[in-house]
Amino acid sequence: MGLTHCMKRPVEILYKRLIRPVSHGHASVAQKGVLFTTLSERYAAGVPNNSRCINSFGILFTRNYASAASSSEQVNLIKQLRERTSAPMKEVKSALVACDWDIEAAQNELRKRGVALASKKSSRTAAEGFLALAQDEKKAILVELNCETDFVARNEIFQHLALCLAKSALVIEGSSQASAAIPVSPESLEDLKINFDHPKLTGEKTVQNAITEVAVMTGENVKLGGGFAISAPSYGVLSTYLHTSPMPGIGRIAGLLSLEVEDKNAPLDAVQRVGSQIAMHLVAAKPLFLSKEDVTADALGNERDILRSQAEKTGKSQMAIDKMVEGRLRKYYEEVVLLEQKFIVDDSVNITKVLANLSQEVGSTVKIRNFLRVEVGEGAKRLEAASGTEPLSQTA
Repeated sequence: MGLTHCMKRPVEILYKRLIRPVSHGHASVAQKGVLFTTLSERYAAGVPNNSRCINSFGILFTRNYASAASSSEQVNLIKQLRERTSAPMKEVKSALVACDWDIEAAQNELRKRGVALASKKSSRTAAEGFLALAQDEKKAILVELNCETDFVARNEIFQHLALCLAKSALVIEGSSQASAAIPVSPESLEDLKINFDHPKLTGEKTVQNAITEVAVMTGENVKLGGGFAISAPSYGVLSTYLHTSPMPGIGRIAGLLSLEVEDKNAPLDAVQRVGSQIAMHLVAAKPLFLSKEDVTADALGNERDILRSQAEKTGKSQMAIDKMVEGRLRKYYEEVVLLEQKFIVDDSVNITKVLANLSQEVGSTVKIRNFLRVEVGEGAKRLEAASGTEPLSQTA
């Protein structure tokens, strides 16, 4: 009897402690001021069972986790931030959790992380991408934007960025050399500010910051490959052609051509038609020089040495070897000199004859002032090979 009495109070004390709300991450469930401690009371009140534990007394313990947003709200916020940034799901959720589900703060956090992520990717090779073209009546600008894979190059936001870069470069770029195509270095465009109006790329940003954001969205190294500018003639046409073009103003290979007409009263319809055909010819025929006179001494000397070495293996006389070399040089000119190339539209004539026929048609002399052919991946090499004053069309 005494033993039973002695055990009664400790059991009562234990019971009272058990029915109290538990701190340190555990709590009983309260609803409308009522404390529910047993499983039956909880079910009767319609309280959801998130995490539970039942002791030997039939008392329910519930583990509650503090959260600034409900599960449905969290899913919605993740979806919204993904649509805004196109960042990976893991990064989006991590940023929202770190910012207590404040979507604006989380977006800023992703941008901060993006700078670091983009810098880590900057050492990776980016040889894919597109050329973006913008032109007006005075000049045309070609801007190359590179990425790592063709998959990202086909991304709509990537192409939008490329077009915006070209259009903005067209506004600011002024060519002091009206007679030559000139390079536009990436450094001259990086600090240019553009007001973007794309759903995933909005507001005023520098070119470099915009490129960084797109790199975060796509998960690849995205970089500016530089640009090229070609001026329109005083009277004539500036013709362009883009090959493998998924949308207007975007392509993988570009041909640009400046055709000058001597008589300012001559009609330009025929000039525009032939100019478009020759621009397409540039893409297909890959000329390196405009005329024979423009072939550099180094290029000619190197080709002559190769041809002489090949001819000497025939064992013929020196006179015969010299004739063989000169004959093969004519073939070389037809391959690399624009005016000597067979016209892809009609291979019975070369470009020189095409221009002669065009001049006769419009009643005035028509000349090619300059041309430019660029392919994705060539941008950096062309910028390294050409100085700021050397015509790019003369650069092999």
